[in-house]
Amino acid sequence: MIDEKQLEIDDLQVHYKIVNAGAAAATVIFIHGFPFDSSIWDKQMDALPEDVCGIAYDIRGFGKSLGGHSYCSIDLFASDLITLIQRLQLSRVILCGVSMGGYIALRAAQRTFDALSGLILCDTNAEADSNAGKLKRFASIEQIMGGGKALFAENFVKGLFSRQTNEHKPLLVKQIVDIIAATSNDTICAAQLALASRTETISALPAITVPALIVRGEEDQMMSIEQAEQLDSALNSGGIIEIADAGHLPNAENPEAFNEAMNTFLKRIN
Repeated sequence: MIDEKQLEIDDLQVHYKIVNAGAAAATVIFIHGFPFDSSIWDKQMDALPEDVCGIAYDIRGFGKSLGGHSYCSIDLFASDLITLIQRLQLSRVILCGVSMGGYIALRAAQRTFDALSGLILCDTNAEADSNAGKLKRFASIEQIMGGGKALFAENFVKGLFSRQTNEHKPLLVKQIVDIIAATSNDTICAAQLALASRTETISALPAITVPALIVRGEEDQMMSIEQAEQLDSALNSGGIIEIADAGHLPNAENPEAFNEAMNTFLKRIN
């Protein structure tokens, strides 16, 4: 059973979902990407082994989490995550992040806190944005602030999913469009600036020694196989798991295959 809770952290009110395990061997913390919320992890939360606790939280400003200011950075998001772990007194933590959630997981892992036991990195990379990538984000900010949020959402989801998802899973496509519509313009634009200003974590990868699982949707148009290979070669990873019939959100597009890979990894490291 998934419970929903709130936690006050300084200027931040964090909304999170939790699946408790009686004698939890580990806790998986699911970190959503941009511009989603914790609901994209519901099928993973339901599929966790009985001895593993699951927590899926909304990053500040997204979903039901509230922040006290509009300034954002990947470092701030990572600080929020580490504080959440400390306040909940968690140990043996596996971070599972997709896209922006992967950036946050890597930044948190870079700080080498003692509770970290593993990483699941999904459709993400360790590079900073290229100049072209930054300019694209700035253009989307102008579009949204100019009243073009609906067009931004429409164009965003076109490149997000696999062909199979776009043709046969309209409810999933609608779910993402609705999440974007419900997220404030200020939050979307602040997160875009955070993504554009982030620094690389490539140089930090060799120091991250916990076991890692690298997952990628076979039809991902946003993250390349070369970027996944870079993570795989630098981390303690057992190879890249490619998910069929999936683009940038394989956990939502093909949850059965994703959950099988996730649980095989959890069994291996617990």
